Amino acid sequence: MASVPSLSATIQQRVSAALAAAVPSAADADPLLRRSDRADFQANGVLGLAKRNKANPRELAAQVVEHLPADDMLAGIEVSGPGFLNLTVTDTAIINTLAARADDDRLGVPHAERPGRTVIDYSQPNVAKEMHVGHLRSTVIGDAIVRILEFAGETVIRRHHIGDWGTQFGMLIQYLIEHPHELDHPSDGDSGENAMSRLNRLYKASRALFDSDEEFKDRSRRRVVDLQAGDEQTLALWHKIVDESKIYFYSVYDKLAVEMRDEDIVGESAYNDMLAETCKLLEDSGVAVESNGALCVFFDDIKAKDGTPVPLIVRKADGGYGYAASDLSAIRDRTGNLHADTLLYVVDARQALHFKMVFETARRAGWLTDEVTAKHLPFGTVLGKDGKPFKTREGETVRLVDLLDEAVDRARAVIADKSKDLTPEEIGERAAQVGIGAVKYADLSTSLTRDYTFDLDRMVSLNGDTSVYLQYAYARIRSIIRKAGDVRPVPHPELPLAPAERQLGLALDEFAETLASVRETYEPHKLASYLYGLSSAYTAFYEHCPVLKAEGGQAMVENRLFLCDLTARTLRQGMELLGIQTPERL
Repeated sequence: MASVPSLSATIQQRVSAALAAAVPSAADADPLLRRSDRADFQANGVLGLAKRNKANPRELAAQVVEHLPADDMLAGIEVSGPGFLNLTVTDTAIINTLAARADDDRLGVPHAERPGRTVIDYSQPNVAKEMHVGHLRSTVIGDAIVRILEFAGETVIRRHHIGDWGTQFGMLIQYLIEHPHELDHPSDGDSGENAMSRLNRLYKASRALFDSDEEFKDRSRRRVVDLQAGDEQTLALWHKIVDESKIYFYSVYDKLAVEMRDEDIVGESAYNDMLAETCKLLEDSGVAVESNGALCVFFDDIKAKDGTPVPLIVRKADGGYGYAASDLSAIRDRTGNLHADTLLYVVDARQALHFKMVFETARRAGWLTDEVTAKHLPFGTVLGKDGKPFKTREGETVRLVDLLDEAVDRARAVIADKSKDLTPEEIGERAAQVGIGAVKYADLSTSLTRDYTFDLDRMVSLNGDTSVYLQYAYARIRSIIRKAGDVRPVPHPELPLAPAERQLGLALDEFAETLASVRETYEPHKLASYLYGLSSAYTAFYEHCPVLKAEGGQAMVENRLFLCDLTARTLRQGMELLGIQTPERL
């Protein structure tokens, strides 16, 4: 089915035509249409047009009104103030537009006009290390952006740029050679927790030996050389460590309800064979120059406080490669081999300068052209209630698994208290959906660049801007529809709408435009804000407009059931795009 024009898009088009009819030279004038508390919409474009044409704005507004067609779209047009147009939509137009949305599996949301090919780099856990609260935002934000872009028809290539290379692997591999059973799977099995327990044991034991035994330290350093040279035994043990880490990663992503596939995991090691060539290309082209033994890229506008240049170091003075070399090699791969036209990096705000320098270097080298967009999507920090970065009482970084488990436990208590008719198994299932949803929503409802406070009591509250509020709104609608039995949701455009019905209908019609804005700006919080507004509009409708006992007969019941059903479908689709589940009962 073709996309369904929103009410605002239709009115925008009509007001634009009326402006052009009133002032023929203003064929491209913007009506500046927006939602209003004085009417359904307000058009402010007449004022600017009158000023440019030295006309009286109220008189010009009156002329524009004369050119607006009288049909079943607009119920009222009023010239207000110095020349604003207050526009009220007919009840018939609201229901007819919503009916068209309801007839479409995509709720009238169009596919992107020119779908592109996007590579998105997010999550970035480290091999042989536990995921902590610092991985939460990148994972949750990245997953939501992937879902939203794919829903629009974009080809999305996910990249988990895991930390799987470097000097520490010489230490880990050497210890495994000397203690070959350290990662064996005994009776504890291969669960995520057990895998991380084995990796922790390996890391602590190897680190202790590395710090206390100079001969082991020397053997470990030589093992790094073997790893970089592709020694068969060394690579086999490296793969064993990576595979053990994947068991753990998958368990955490599964708990978060985030999809992770083997083909999405392309770590630092994947670009190892490209690093020397990347450096040579930069040096041969003059983009990078040698400085104090290191290969560097300099920038006119990036200097330290004392005025000295701050370079991007691509190759260190000792011959080793840093993050810049692998990030630049990744850009070469993603544009040259994967043919991406958009590169997204969901990485915390502290890396802003690094990405600015990397992108500029890639453009100078010709790896990023005018046809490719490279964008760093920086995000803020998760804070504790004390306003500082979230830590344990001992000052250690909070394990992501512990944080998620606590959220589920807190949700279990809330559900058990509010839903006495659920079995223990149902409470457990809902607790996972509600608890994980609460953590995700708290993150996604916050503007990317802002820090936010991790407060589980607030996150699992039934009141306020929380995912639980949205989930309960959805579950309440599903309950009403079940109770309706054989009565079906049917739109009745001939019926008048109560104020709360109108507001709910207008909110439902904004779904497609909201998603278009999110796709354009990569800001999932706009979708979260929309869903909260929709749930609030539904709550007002629920309080003021009886559904199953509606006065006005069967048609009124069917029409209100129709509004309920479309609200539930919109909430479900919107929350699915945020990666949040919607239980049928709560």
